[in-house]
Amino acid sequence: MDHDKKTKHGGHRGSFSGRLGYILAVAGSAVGLGNIWRFPYLAAKYGGGIFLLVYILLTVSFGYVLIMSETSIGRMTKKSPVGAFSFFGKTAPFKIGGWLNAVIPMLIVPYYSTIGGWVIKYLVAYLSGKVQVVAEDGYFSAFISDSWQAELWFIVFAALVFIIILGGVKNGVELMSRIMMPILVVLAIIVAIYSVTRPGALEGVKYFLIPNFEHFSWMTVVAAMGQMFYSLSIAMGILYTYGSYISKDIDLEQSTTQIEIFDTGIAILAGLMIIPAVFAFSGGNPETLNAGPSLMFITLPKVFASMGIGTGAGILFFVLVLLAALTSAVSLMETSVSTFMDELHWSRGKASLLMAVVMIVFGSASSLGYGVLDFIRIFGMNFLDFFDFMTNSVMMPLAALATCFLVIKVVGFDRIAKEIEQSSKFGRKKLYNFFLKYLAPICLIVILLSSIANVLGIISM
Repeated sequence: MDHDKKTKHGGHRGSFSGRLGYILAVAGSAVGLGNIWRFPYLAAKYGGGIFLLVYILLTVSFGYVLIMSETSIGRMTKKSPVGAFSFFGKTAPFKIGGWLNAVIPMLIVPYYSTIGGWVIKYLVAYLSGKVQVVAEDGYFSAFISDSWQAELWFIVFAALVFIIILGGVKNGVELMSRIMMPILVVLAIIVAIYSVTRPGALEGVKYFLIPNFEHFSWMTVVAAMGQMFYSLSIAMGILYTYGSYISKDIDLEQSTTQIEIFDTGIAILAGLMIIPAVFAFSGGNPETLNAGPSLMFITLPKVFASMGIGTGAGILFFVLVLLAALTSAVSLMETSVSTFMDELHWSRGKASLLMAVVMIVFGSASSLGYGVLDFIRIFGMNFLDFFDFMTNSVMMPLAALATCFLVIKVVGFDRIAKEIEQSSKFGRKKLYNFFLKYLAPICLIVILLSSIANVLGIISM
């Protein structure tokens, strides 16, 4: 396979070396902070085993449909999102749909890198043997409100991401995924085994793995759908971009199935790492599994501090989280850089420099949002929470809707099938057509309206 294809503008477009490189890169993109802390928290909040069951069902139906749509259009057009949409028409709706998919990673990666900086800070603390200090009440809030420290660790994480991106597709993105993903899996298995063998942890395992239909509610479906989106890298432009880097002989359906299995497997491992440990620590109280940062940066350090080998457990866990955060941040950054390369006809170095400016501006706003910029609120949210809400709850459902309409109204099912069947059996073809035509748009509108209603206080999620 030609690893350095020339584009019609004379520039060089990277490509993956083969199917394994592509699968590991997409899996690396999918396996991030969303899997490690977001999935266990949502699973605990929305019914444990029943949430897991709904999530898996949505992944193999809704998730499959959107992964196949984005990847096949990316491969068909050999373009990142803006170019992929414009390939089918030059009018405003095509441009808007493309840019909507393209802008999302540009907004996510700066605030994501702020959280990545927090992970490095905690890893350094555990490496320094501060297992009890990190677990103290107020440690986390004191750290994130210290503007100098928060900004420093954000820049350290961002620098790591840029070093990988400058290496290109094959020597940067793919090489990192090939090294980091196997290490991440091994670490996840080790931490999960340790967690489920703690005294009292078995109740947490049962709660997480055994579906209890009494715990089911409509919000279980909405939350599982939102998590599937976040976790599978759908509607972030990533799958268009990575699809454009793969050759016509790679089996899209088989690769997608392997990505679904890999992503769900890591999500289950994350649940087994966190839920049983916190159950054991809290005496079986699921309420201890609080949302977002407080779970990973407040509750878990208290769990580690209560262990005999808390320092080792803390180091293992935060190395794992750092690898997951890096693989996802790199995929977000690669998509953004690819868009600038395609649309501005710039070199990788020049496009990376522009993203560095975007990263510093928005990332600094996020990292300083709990410190010197804490007085600035948008709809009552600081910068990090606002960027998270806008991208995940508003822009991503809209971007996915744009993809659905592109396939249904413009590209057509026959053309998509022809692209996929070049190298795949397309065994789930009937499911693909039915789900995309009838269910996907409705599901996306429900996610969008539910998320906005939640922020406005109309419903509670």
